[in-house]
Amino acid sequence: MKYFVATILTKGKKEEIGLYADNKQEANSYAKLKFSGILIKVAEAQEPLDVQLKRFKTTFLSNIKKRKIKPDALIAAIRQLAVMTNAGISIHDSLSEIANATTDEALKFVFSKIAEDINAGLSISAAMQNFRYELGNLTIAMVELGEKTGNLDEALYSLADMLEEIRANIIKFKKAMAYPRNVMIAMAVAFTILISYVVPKFKSIFEQLHAELPLPTLILMKLEYIFNNFGPYVLAGLALSFIIFKYLINTYEHIRYGWHKFLLKTYLIKNIIKFATLSRFTLVFSELIRAGIPIAEALETSTSMVDNLPLKRKLQSVIHTVEKGGTLNKGLEETNLFENMIIQMVRAGEDSGTLDTMIKKVAEYYKMRFDAIIDGLSEAIEPIMLLIIASMVILLALGIFLPMWNLGQAVQGAG
Repeated sequence: MKYFVATILTKGKKEEIGLYADNKQEANSYAKLKFSGILIKVAEAQEPLDVQLKRFKTTFLSNIKKRKIKPDALIAAIRQLAVMTNAGISIHDSLSEIANATTDEALKFVFSKIAEDINAGLSISAAMQNFRYELGNLTIAMVELGEKTGNLDEALYSLADMLEEIRANIIKFKKAMAYPRNVMIAMAVAFTILISYVVPKFKSIFEQLHAELPLPTLILMKLEYIFNNFGPYVLAGLALSFIIFKYLINTYEHIRYGWHKFLLKTYLIKNIIKFATLSRFTLVFSELIRAGIPIAEALETSTSMVDNLPLKRKLQSVIHTVEKGGTLNKGLEETNLFENMIIQMVRAGEDSGTLDTMIKKVAEYYKMRFDAIIDGLSEAIEPIMLLIIASMVILLALGIFLPMWNLGQAVQGAG
């Protein structure tokens, strides 16, 4: 975002106030909305150094501290908002009431700020844009759908159902990961104990005998030295690296793009991300088409909720194809994300005028594929888990027993 300086006349005095916006028109609108007094001018300016440092500090801390609203609290709030909207209560009053009643601090803060922005003249979707991280892209996309169709309560009911479905998949994912995670934690604890207490005893024996140590033993000795002498520093370094990496991912789009691209090439993770994204994309797209939203506009809204940047760019290319007069099936085919069967289904839907029905079936297909991946997750992880466990056991066994075996052979040879 660019830095602008707004000159405001208040009580006969000129005051210059800095603000951020994408362009001058947006900066003008923001200044008129937020600042009291007479707006004289808005001009783009060089961001002062002290303001840069303050923004860096604020962004850094917010990226570390910010957290999403708890799924259960968000689902309950969305359902409550749908009921109150359906009953004719204003959005501002509904949001304020939910914020006052909830025990979730993140939800209380977000809904209170959204209510304030609505009171200042913003639409609910525009107000939610500032809390994309906390609310999620899907929430904003469905609220935009409700505003466009004039059926906000129906969109909120559908959103709550989708969030519950996503929540169920997350629970299923955690259950599938429970056994592998517990096994790996147990192995990590055992390895740590061996490195801390067992290896040092053998180390002193090997040093006294001045034996020539094989590579596995040298690796164990080096790990033992690092762990027992620099353990706290290593942990602190890892924690700091994680915080810096998280800040870079959240702040710089090109770094986030590279990270997302790497995930799409990682075993097992790539399929989870791909089919979860396509399932949500087609689900929202089908809801928009069913509500009568034009295809290009529906694509734009559906794509806005995609988190993975490489997939998002591919899906955005479909918008350009449709806007140029191309068919939807051609645009989807050019992304190389969809199977030929899906392309044929979309083509049939376009030709017969039943595109909404076909897209709904496509959404059900990708949901089935995603559920199948989650259900088979434990079996898919087992080979990796066994490889890691085997590597740890072999390193420990060879590192400890190879020198002893060599010493035994040397003693027999001398005898």
